[in-house]
Amino acid sequence: MNATTLSISAWGNSHAIRLSRELMQAMHITPDTPLQVEVIAPGRLELRAVAPRLTLAQKLKAYDPAVHGGEIMADAAVGAEFGAR
Repeated sequence: MNATTLSISAWGNSHAIRLSRELMQAMHITPDTPLQVEVIAPGRLELRAVAPRLTLAQKLKAYDPAVHGGEIMADAAVGAEFGAR
């Protein structure tokens, strides 16, 4: 499916475009996929799937002390830092 005609419908105080299952499958998206929407010209939108933001729980689960742990900076002066002796 490369093209289809959709209608804009009232949705509460806003408006919506309903995407068909076939259109979503062609875009490789699911109902939970975050989309970036950009107006590229009057009357033209571009929809782009974006990676979902990780929750704190997901970030903590992915944390590996062997990879992410340790000091980022050396603990001793390495140059002409302010206050270095």
